[in-house]
Formats: sequence, structure tokens, C-alpha cells
Amino acid sequence: MKFCGVCEKIKSVDEFGKRAASKDGLAARCRSCQSIYDKARANDPKRVKARQDYAKTEQGKESGSRAKRKWAASNPVKRGANIIVGNAVRDGLIIKPKTCESCGASGVKIHGHHDDYAYPLVVRWLCPGCHNKWHKINGEGLNAA
Repeated sequence: MKFCGVCEKIKSVDEFGKRAASKDGLAARCRSCQSIYDKARANDPKRVKARQDYAKTEQGKESGSRAKRKWAASNPVKRGANIIVGNAVRDGLIIKPKTCESCGASGVKIHGHHDDYAYPLVVRWLCPGCHNKWHKINGEGLNAA
């Protein structure tokens, strides 16, 4: 058991991340408090600019490519569905709308969402916010693995 100084609760040690520099080898904040802290800092303009600048460097480009290759290797069904949709949009078989089907937002990157990966051409077009919301409520799309 360990005390989290942020939420001021005693929690199981499994609820704390590892930190080699600490005497007990665990982080001072529990994972949920750390998550809240990280989310609050993620959109700080200086941090966003630093990430964008890093992504433009050779090391950043290689890191991004490595992450994309790793994701594609780990998610072959999803990657296959993405390729099928991309080809269909390119060939004019599917028209990609400029607005979100759920909230009507425009001017943002619209995602092609699959409720069921067994039907790769059946796509719901959502803005990033609605796409994330859908997954929080419904979890992973069917037949994703």
C-alpha cells in the first residue's frame, strides 16, 4: 500500500508507476492522478510546438515511421480496412464528406470509422472528438483482431 499525495488516498502499489529514482521504486502520484496531470499539460502551446518541431527532425521522422510500422504490424485487420477505404476514396467508389456525420463539424480532419472490420467499405465519417467519444462508449470495433 502507498499514499498518493495528490488525491490523498492510500492505494495498492499496482496503482503506481515505476520510478527508479524513488526510494521505493514507485512514482509519487498514482496512475489516475498522473494521467490527469499529463492531460492537462498535453495541450500547452510550448509542448505542442516542441512536439511539432521534433516531428520535423530526422530523428522525429524516423520515430514516427517506426511507430506507424509497429502499429501496422500489430493491427493487420485494421490496416487492411484502412487501405481498402483509402483506395475506394481514391477511385471514387466512396465519397469522403467534409463534415462529421455525428456533430456536423467541418474544418477538421474527418476519420473513417469502422463499426465492424468485417465490412471494410461500411464506414462512418467522424471528427476526432466524435470518433474518440464513440470508442469510449462502445469500445473497439467488431472483428478488429
